[in-house]
Amino acid sequence: MAGDRESILGRVRAALAPLAKRAAMPDYDAGLELARERAGAGDPLAEFTERLLAVNGEVVADAAALAALLRTRGWTRGYCDPALWPSLEPHFAGLTVETSFDRARVDDYQFGITRAVGAIAETGTIILNDATTSTRLGALAPWAHVAVIPRRALYGDLGQAVAALGGDPNVIWCTGPSKTADVEGILIEGVHGPGAQIALFVEG
Repeated sequence: MAGDRESILGRVRAALAPLAKRAAMPDYDAGLELARERAGAGDPLAEFTERLLAVNGEVVADAAALAALLRTRGWTRGYCDPALWPSLEPHFAGLTVETSFDRARVDDYQFGITRAVGAIAETGTIILNDATTSTRLGALAPWAHVAVIPRRALYGDLGQAVAALGGDPNVIWCTGPSKTADVEGILIEGVHGPGAQIALFVEG
């Protein structure tokens, strides 16, 4: 019995061990052009906003508008990436915000504010990665996730985003709130992640 256990655990450890050599990334034609014209493609922010609204996401104009939205919804306790907090704090009077995410109190956080590595106008997609996101739980566990996105990292389409991201192996593509339709084909939001997805674009 003990031998069987060790044999099984040995196989699990072997499967979890880092690969000696990773497979090469597939070739990607950075000059690929989309065959169709995208509506609103001349204004990436307007196009992104339209696409995100279509999947029940939201875009706020600035930090003051974000704080007002959180208060209106009754989301008064949350987490904020410590790198973002100094610029947001003046607008967040009356809200309880922590800059260290306590995994033992994961259910206490009604919102999480984290940095995003970019966004895609064509689809209304927010792009997260481990290098930029201060804590993945802060982005995925609270009911409302606020992604703070540099304006320079708003890409027109998926091709531009993939080309810009390089070889980062840990990327999450978020298009609106978390959704599932596993049960009888009924669409439910906020089951496997945030039930509200909010984007805030900033300079720099």
